[in-house]
Amino acid sequence: MKVLETERLVLRWLTPDDAPFMFELVTDPSWIEFIGDRGLKTHDDARVYIAEKYVPDYEVRGFGLYAVELKDSGAPVGICGLIKREGLEDVDLGFAFLPRYVGQGYASESAAAVMAYGRETLGIGRIVAITTPDNHRSIRVLEKVGMRFEKVIRMPGDEDELALYAQEPARE
Repeated sequence: MKVLETERLVLRWLTPDDAPFMFELVTDPSWIEFIGDRGLKTHDDARVYIAEKYVPDYEVRGFGLYAVELKDSGAPVGICGLIKREGLEDVDLGFAFLPRYVGQGYASESAAAVMAYGRETLGIGRIVAITTPDNHRSIRVLEKVGMRFEKVIRMPGDEDELALYAQEPARE
């Protein structure tokens, strides 16, 4: 299901048919370094991962992480969306892109659209994002879409320190 459209991108629900793309994304060394190893070894693993991790969010919450595709070709380039993580009080912006599509503005374009959708359509006030303090590319995207560093946190059951960024809703 298509959720959003920008000048260059279409954001839509992930489906089990996205398994080859998802497998490539989550086994990329930069995903493993900055997000973590999901233990996927096959496209079938990726199919199950999508069905168990992403599809329920759409059904239960009405939002989640979306496939980001190029409007002109339909090629999947990454994921971007909103997540309600255990251990975070607020809804969290998340994104990841295949290395060959990094540096072309797709992360900023999709993140800005997702944040506007979260506020205007879903009625979400405060949106946050977490990243490792050394993930400079993600930090640049967060700052470009109006987020600011707030504090260092640790997620439940994780010893790694994460930087929490936030954007407060506009005051009227």
